[in-house]
Amino acid sequence: MTPPASARPRVVEAAGALVWRERKGILQVALVHRPKYKDWSWPKGKLDPGEVPPIAAAREVAEETGRTVVLGLPLPGLRYSLSDGGRKHVHYWAGRLTERSDKAALRARAAVPRASKDEIDEMRWLEVTAADRKLTRAADRAPLAALVHAHRKGRLDSRALVVARHGRAVTRSAWKGDELGRPLTPTGRRQARALVPVLAAFGVRDVVSSQWARCAQSVEPYAGAAGVPVRISRVLTEAEHDKSPARVAAEVRHLLESHHGTALCTHRPVLPTVLDALQVPDVELEPGAMLVVHHRKGRVVATQHVEP
Repeated sequence: MTPPASARPRVVEAAGALVWRERKGILQVALVHRPKYKDWSWPKGKLDPGEVPPIAAAREVAEETGRTVVLGLPLPGLRYSLSDGGRKHVHYWAGRLTERSDKAALRARAAVPRASKDEIDEMRWLEVTAADRKLTRAADRAPLAALVHAHRKGRLDSRALVVARHGRAVTRSAWKGDELGRPLTPTGRRQARALVPVLAAFGVRDVVSSQWARCAQSVEPYAGAAGVPVRISRVLTEAEHDKSPARVAAEVRHLLESHHGTALCTHRPVLPTVLDALQVPDVELEPGAMLVVHHRKGRVVATQHVEP
């Protein structure tokens, strides 16, 4: 029997990133100092109302370090008890410093003010062994160990292929036109706008969509905010997929070779073929949801599901 909501422990969601760089082949990470707690930790903070963890992670890094990052591999998070009996869940990603090629994603992000000196009074770049010693909380070493392991395996500098199912659309029974023009509902349009900061957090520069309106409308808000075109693909429609799933698979494998963050928007019946081409487990995506596929040199190194 599920306990009533009032009896469940309060859960505080937070997110952050391990910001990394290489100097002469040596991996370094950024730590921040919080004077209130007198500790050294990773840049992180609580989710604002309505935020999902990836958005909060990119925002908190910008606030606490003054640097902008693209989220890469998901790293082990932390779960611990709070003094009031609640629980705190912290989500972490590897954070790659943005480059000139990330201008589109940065255009799509909201401006972020710097944290006050009362909150963060110092940031330091440290080699990973020094960072391991400097961290105040022993639990913070788990995401660092995962970051170092990914670096050693050559997986750290990854790119994202974001596979999105279009937002909620007008039902077939309520639509009098053809499938090409069946549009999003007001809820679907809100989901499309909500995609913008998520795609920006993962550094999306290229946007590919099924030709059908409900897909194109799902990614147009991001494309407009980022100042990039939407590449319309007939191959990714349900009708063309029925004719040739192999063409869908070929399109997806081509996108997996991209050196830039990419968003692909398609339909529920097409998704199993997309995921099979990526050689990742099949997942059920709700309208407006995404599967973020992290890849390097054409090989998938991690995946994560982002709810609508």
